[in-house]
Amino acid sequence: MPADDALTYALTIWLERPLRLNVGALGCHDFPGGAYRYVGSAKRNTAARLWRHLGHRERRLRWHIDYLLVQPGVEIIDVNLHHIAECTLNQSLSGAVLVQGFGASDCRNGCRSHLRYLGPMIPPLEAQ
Repeated sequence: MPADDALTYALTIWLERPLRLNVGALGCHDFPGGAYRYVGSAKRNTAARLWRHLGHRERRLRWHIDYLLVQPGVEIIDVNLHHIAECTLNQSLSGAVLVQGFGASDCRNGCRSHLRYLGPMIPPLEAQ
């Protein structure tokens, strides 16, 4: 599926070790090491948004996910594109909400967070 046609994406993120992180207006939070899933969307040019997430570490911190992705030992290990609404996809996923409001400050559908902790799963081969 071409990235420019997709409106919603799900990133699977690996944290090599636990982090204590200031997430802008959300304040300071603890993130255990392991796997996370983040759901986001772009109204246009999804490819550019994904390139930003997958790209260089030095960038202006604009979205909550930026604060996490710029940290050492944090990597995106999978990207899935979807043609369903961001909140619909997010609400269909399992995982624990660790940071209330993460990626969901503009959410009008009752999502508590668009970042879910999946647990201390087996790390990707590159991280071992």
